[in-house]
Amino acid sequence: MRVLHFFKTYWPDTFGGVERTIHAIAKGTQKHGICSEVLSLSPSPDTNTMLFDGHMAYKAKLDFEFASTGFSRDVFRHFRKLSKEADIIHFHFPWPLMDIVDLATRHGKPAIVTYHSDIVKQKTLLKFYRPLMSRFLRGMDRIVATSPNYLQSSEVLRAFSSKTSVIPLGLSEGDYPVVAEEAKARWRSRLPKRFFLFIGVLRYYKGVHVLLEAARQTGFDVVLIGNGPTEDELKRTVRQQNLSNVHFLGGLPDADKVAILDLSLGLVFPSHLRSEAFGLSLVEAAMRGKPMISCEIGTGTSFVNLDGETGLVIPPNDTTALSQAMARLWNDDPLAISYGVNARQRYEVNFTAERMAQSYAELYRNVAGSR
Repeated sequence: MRVLHFFKTYWPDTFGGVERTIHAIAKGTQKHGICSEVLSLSPSPDTNTMLFDGHMAYKAKLDFEFASTGFSRDVFRHFRKLSKEADIIHFHFPWPLMDIVDLATRHGKPAIVTYHSDIVKQKTLLKFYRPLMSRFLRGMDRIVATSPNYLQSSEVLRAFSSKTSVIPLGLSEGDYPVVAEEAKARWRSRLPKRFFLFIGVLRYYKGVHVLLEAARQTGFDVVLIGNGPTEDELKRTVRQQNLSNVHFLGGLPDADKVAILDLSLGLVFPSHLRSEAFGLSLVEAAMRGKPMISCEIGTGTSFVNLDGETGLVIPPNDTTALSQAMARLWNDDPLAISYGVNARQRYEVNFTAERMAQSYAELYRNVAGSR
């Protein structure tokens, strides 16, 4: 069976949460007899179309971007060609151009969509986009939500609940390098003895400003891995407040990231808006057996991190609550360790790439069979 994944970005241009998910599905479903291809946009399509980890990553020319949406005239031609050879089209929502391509090409193939997130920020544009979005979702054979929490809290998904399944996102330990003791020793010499860790792109909805204020109030060391649009503003805050206990490391390869995660006391994930639909960094922390602190925002973050079992879940945008949660883990090692053990067990049961891939392989066959 041939499956065509369609999303606005993919490796090697970007490799964020959605891209990692597409990769894990494409790689994991190979052992189930699924041959996957990925079509995305790129400013350099000729050099970035290539074989990646057993599947082809095709590129169409990116013409311009507006409101976080990539546009391309060339993508219609590429999609028509690749969809003819596919048995299933697997869309990844949201991306408004994708809806237009689906409507214009009339591919006629069985189609599913993974609903990664509501459209949260572009509320004005959503009013104009909503009719097209509704038409697109009605046309899907099946819709996949990434957590039961998101299915329950999304007004859009609730309208299509009769054809929506839940398949949690998953990660494979095999895709991460084995951490050498030398790497841990190198980072141990550079970092504080005890610290909390944040991992993620520095965006408006990540709540890092709350984490900085909690670091100021508690004095606990906080290490941040990642860069992004709010990086300059956050670093300016650190300089102005002379927060010597906050350490920005920028973007790091997985080998260093995992080494630092292993050394940390736990992961703080303070995202405070629904734009944070799942939080793969939480899955990474669970995979390494680390306790977590996250916010209750009605999304998958509270499905990965269960309050009082794998960590602590607090109200969003609440510096006092975050400071208290950090202090609780900082001052109670047995509690932090028990949360980490539970997190690892929850990863093994719910969030492996193998489990996710098997669920998608079964869904592909069900959809193809029903047609």
